[in-house]
Order: sequence, then C-alpha cells, then structure tokens
Amino acid sequence: MALASFDDAFRFSKMVASSEFAPKDFRGKPESCLLAIQHGSEVGLSPMQSLQSIAVINGRPTIWGDAALALVQSSPVCEYVREYTEGEGDALVAVCEAKRRGYPQPTVVRFSMADAKRAGLAGKSGPWSQYPARMLTLRARGFALRNAFADALRGLITAEEAQDYPAPELTPVTASKPQPKPADTAAAEDMTKARRAIAAAKTVDRLRQISATVTERLDAGFYTPTQASELVELIDTRVE
Repeated sequence: MALASFDDAFRFSKMVASSEFAPKDFRGKPESCLLAIQHGSEVGLSPMQSLQSIAVINGRPTIWGDAALALVQSSPVCEYVREYTEGEGDALVAVCEAKRRGYPQPTVVRFSMADAKRAGLAGKSGPWSQYPARMLTLRARGFALRNAFADALRGLITAEEAQDYPAPELTPVTASKPQPKPADTAAAEDMTKARRAIAAAKTVDRLRQISATVTERLDAGFYTPTQASELVELIDTRVE
C-alpha cells in the first residue's frame, strides 16, 4: 500500500494506532506510528513493514536485526551474507561475512563470548542468558551490515544492539523560560490563522487547499509534525 501524502500517512497512522493489530509500543500513539513509517520508507519498507521492523530504543530509531538482514539481502549491491559460529562455551565466537558486489573481499566481523564479557553483556538476565549464541550472532551481524552496507541501512543500528546500551541519565535542571524564537512565533501565528481558515471554510475543496498548504509547510520545516497533525485533525473533523 502506497501513502501518497502526509494526510494519507497520518490518517493511516491514526487508524493503526487505534487497532489491536498495532505493535504495543505504537498503540494510541499515531505520531509515533507516523515517524516509524517515515523512517521505514527511507530504507524502502512498506508502512506495515515499518511498524513491525522499526523500534525506538532509548530515544533512537532502530531496526530489528532480521529486518536489517532482509533489507541488505534485497539490495542489488549485496552478493551474500554468511553467518556461522565457531567454538563452544566461553570460546564461542559468532562470525558474519558480508560481501558487496564488485569488492574483492567480504567484510568479516567476529563477536566472541570474551567480547560480550568485556562489554558486560554475557550473563545478563534475558536473551543473553537464554540464547547467547543468537545474541552473539546478532551483534556480529549488526556491525558487519553497518560496515558493509551503510547505504542500505541509512544509519540505523539494530534494536538488539541498542537494547544493550544503558539509557541516558537525565539530570533535572531548573531553567528560565526561553524566549520564543522568531521562527517559532511565526509558526504559532500561522497556526492561529490556519485554525481560523479551517473553521471558516465552506467547501471541501477549500479544506483540501488548506491541507495541501499544511503538507507544504511541514515538508519545508515550517511546521513540526505535531503542529501539522493538529491541523489535519481539524480538517478531518470538518470533512466528516
């Protein structure tokens, strides 16, 4: 399914967020759905694939390891990706070989149990205790795919890797109320005018014109996604 405009994407996001089929982290959060769809589209994922494959971990968009592998394998520049393990127990090593077409040698990454111990991963409760070989494989895969196919992943790291990073510590501070920037003031004033225009619109065509303007200003960075979403909801209410 193709979403031709911001309006289409946001309406779809609202529908998904209110559905029981939405992943739990996206339920009731249409804005999060929209951003996941946007990040997914940048690496070639369909809207539903994006919702299943993109996750926000510690405030950063990431992609699940199996989805990253699928993206790379579908890339025309991928010749092969091979994964295997060597050794057993504390000597266990996961290996990932990723080969680009036209390159003489593959990118080879090894991630061992010793590496996991140095990083404080081995023995952690959860998957690292239950499926250590799988977790070593995912870590080797993440590094190899990013090294060899950064163009296909567009800077996304794997969700499994991000989950192992500690959440950033936030120190609360008391700050003085910032003065609004000129651009913020201009956007706020324009939002007020847009709300009035939506309320005064007498035809569906006029509402469509306003919707197109909202999309243009979002694309130009004049509106934030939250501001644009508010106006789209007002337009939808009038159309209904």
